[in-house]
Amino acid sequence: MDLGARLKALRTARGLSQRQLAARAGVTNGLISQIEQNRTSPSVATLKRILEALPITLSDFFSVEVQDRDRIFYRAADLRRITPSLPGGAGVVFRQVGDTTGRTLQMLHERYGPGTDTGIELYSHEAEEAGIVVSGRIELTVGTRTETLGAGDAYAFDSRLPHRFRNTGQEDCIIISACTPPSF
Repeated sequence: MDLGARLKALRTARGLSQRQLAARAGVTNGLISQIEQNRTSPSVATLKRILEALPITLSDFFSVEVQDRDRIFYRAADLRRITPSLPGGAGVVFRQVGDTTGRTLQMLHERYGPGTDTGIELYSHEAEEAGIVVSGRIELTVGTRTETLGAGDAYAFDSRLPHRFRNTGQEDCIIISACTPPSF
């Protein structure tokens, strides 16, 4: 996906200039310009802030097409990749179960490669989230609290609290997570 072209198309479809979007999101218009020209990749927190100003969720932003609402079963290959570009996070992959439009729950399969994270800047969104570490280890910061979780460990928190995920281990970390309402 061409992140810059997608952002520009959404911005112009809403009749916003780069300056107007930047003011709404609390970022510089130079940053909006750089993202639209694919000269920089924003952190998850920055991209979420920009998308909230449009408004659109991360999953809807990365959706190419709406899936069938009546669908019940999904094979591994059917999970939709909604991974944002993350600084230093080339090894981070988020895959979503189905389409979240009109739904109250979002399920994700998350993979964090060794040394990758969601960015130095903590991010937040209007939801609650929970997850279980399937394999590997993940350092999770929520507000001022940080814990390292391993296989079988879990978390649940109010996503309005600033948070960050970071794989400090030497192997991939796999997490199955849920978010309600869908806001990631």
